[in-house]
Amino acid sequence: MTNTGRIDGSPSTHRSVDRGTVAVAAGVAVLVVLQIVYAATADLRTDEAYYWTWSKENVLSFLDHPPMIAWLVRFGTAIFGDTNFGARFGCVLAMWIAQGLIADIVWRQTRDRVAVALAILMPQAALEYGMFGSRVVPDAAMIPFALAMVWALVRLTESNDGRWWLLAGAFGGLALLSKFTVVLLVPAIIAFALVPPWRGRWLRSVYPLGAMLIAAAIFSPVLYWNWLNDWAGFRFQFVRVGADHGVSARTVLDFVGLQLGLVGLLLFPVALGGSLMLAWRGYRTANPAFILLSTCAIAPFAFFLWRSLSLRVGDTWPLVIWPFAFAAAAINLAQIRRLPQTNWFLRTAQSWAIAAIAIGVMLNAGAFYFYGVSQAQGLGSRDPIGKEEGYREIAMRAKADAERNGATWIATVNYRIYAMLRWHLKDSFPVVQVTERSRFLGFDDTKAKAAIRSGDGLYIDTTPNDRNIFEALTPAVVQQVDETERMWRGVKIETFVFKTIRNWKPDLNPPPDTLFYNWQPLG
Repeated sequence: MTNTGRIDGSPSTHRSVDRGTVAVAAGVAVLVVLQIVYAATADLRTDEAYYWTWSKENVLSFLDHPPMIAWLVRFGTAIFGDTNFGARFGCVLAMWIAQGLIADIVWRQTRDRVAVALAILMPQAALEYGMFGSRVVPDAAMIPFALAMVWALVRLTESNDGRWWLLAGAFGGLALLSKFTVVLLVPAIIAFALVPPWRGRWLRSVYPLGAMLIAAAIFSPVLYWNWLNDWAGFRFQFVRVGADHGVSARTVLDFVGLQLGLVGLLLFPVALGGSLMLAWRGYRTANPAFILLSTCAIAPFAFFLWRSLSLRVGDTWPLVIWPFAFAAAAINLAQIRRLPQTNWFLRTAQSWAIAAIAIGVMLNAGAFYFYGVSQAQGLGSRDPIGKEEGYREIAMRAKADAERNGATWIATVNYRIYAMLRWHLKDSFPVVQVTERSRFLGFDDTKAKAAIRSGDGLYIDTTPNDRNIFEALTPAVVQQVDETERMWRGVKIETFVFKTIRNWKPDLNPPPDTLFYNWQPLG
């Protein structure tokens, strides 16, 4: 009898399933505890602090992203305060919901407990979704809504009830309110609707159109904000994603290497290979759910692989890929196990998946020990986590220097430094970024403006900076008063300088097309 992971009623099967369920539950519980401890104890990284600053504002959208991540952070801090865990709680909860949706999608397609267990464990085994899954990133808000959209369409395949399109449209609109990357799933939805034999029905139906209208209505606040601000958010993203630095093997290797590191040396090929195999099954048999899930993974991966030919792909950009890839791989493994296999590779497919999960779990535990317990230097100043540590001391010293020198406000020209100062000072002292003011459209600057009017400023930046923007473009009198180093585990990360600013007041609403207004891409 082919083992499908179902309960056949025999006592031995019940005991086997019970033991397996307990083992999976225990493993997930341990990983979840590690994730919670890390979320509560690890200080926020620069982008996380940046999104926390958004949560303090009441605006419809932001230059960098739609507003959902700000709402998610505000939700967590409303419960747990402005703490590490409070800022991250919404994202932690969102990723747990995402894993529940993956499990339900796999269960509905397989009725296979083993496949569901694998689908639950795969995200936990990937560093990007396991221990680091608590990070405050717009993707954490977008992924559960994108999965919910696909879950609704999977329910459509079960019931053939067109009203599921409308719920999918609502979830799609919420995903768009989270991050624009969700548009990379559009090819999968088109293939889902048009490749299977039911395409005639949906081409004549009002439900897909209704879904699009619902999505557009939910997304309309972002459209309105962009219309008011000369389409700033869309132009920002087009410049970033559309940049072309010439074909380079290095950027391709960087992209693939990043996926191997953040998804897993074995889990990356297992998930991608499973998605490709499920696509082959889905398109060959015109199975709409298989087509949808596999293409949700393959289309974004193909896009980012193509862009990596001439552009460095950011570490969070491909996050949309892998939840669908994990679901597709788990479903594909269930399909393989139901058929007699003579091919060695297919016979061992599940063993490869289990090995990938085991390695990933050990890597997650090792990463937790390294960053949460040990004091080893690792890669030193190049460490991806360590290189963003040490800002608390910088913030405290900046506040002390400002008060000692009679400054009433602190200035930066870097949004990351600005965010970390605000986070660590918890807005107990006014901090403003005097450049890239397009990042702060609609922000409430009442307190900052009052502080600027009342006295001089203290400028904070890293070295070397022989000619800062104040000296180059304003009558400001700038004088260095202090210097210190940002450290992590005894390793110097960078040097900070502190300079007083006199004889100049920044304009927090500068005209467009000026260096004080336009955002500048940071390398």
